[in-house]
Amino acid sequence: MSRMPTIDRTEAPLGADERTMLVAWLEYHRATLALKCDGLTDDQLRTRSVAPSTLSLLGLVRHMAEVELNWFRFWLGGQEPRPRYEDETDFDAVDTADVAEAFEYWRSECDHARDVLATFDSLDAVGANQSPGSGFSVRWVLVHMIEEYARHNGHADLLREAIDGAKGS
Repeated sequence: MSRMPTIDRTEAPLGADERTMLVAWLEYHRATLALKCDGLTDDQLRTRSVAPSTLSLLGLVRHMAEVELNWFRFWLGGQEPRPRYEDETDFDAVDTADVAEAFEYWRSECDHARDVLATFDSLDAVGANQSPGSGFSVRWVLVHMIEEYARHNGHADLLREAIDGAKGS
């Protein structure tokens, strides 16, 4: 069962300006998480890793929705955050979680992040309610989001392989 309308994962260009490169890598990693979840049933997406960990692919999707919200809606966008999940329940409370809702939430936060990012002309700019030189720059947020997705995509690789043996990108 596909969770994303289409999953178009494009390799980052070998030569591009910094902004194009960073955005391309972020989009690549977003698409990678979607590919790791593609074709799985709701129960498979809820499958936990090895105890005592409670990690699941669904938990990763829920967590990344909250991460997108935090960095783009709050830190760069200056909006009051309204997280959907409490504390670490994004990872843990997946046994009865609405899978379609989780994916829709993640997609909508990614879309919102793209909109927020488009409002900044400079990677050196900081988000609303922050002081230049002492706040999180757009560059910092993009680099952080790339590493956040890359780390969790490593988890997703292991989870997917344990679920159905699928390996690789």
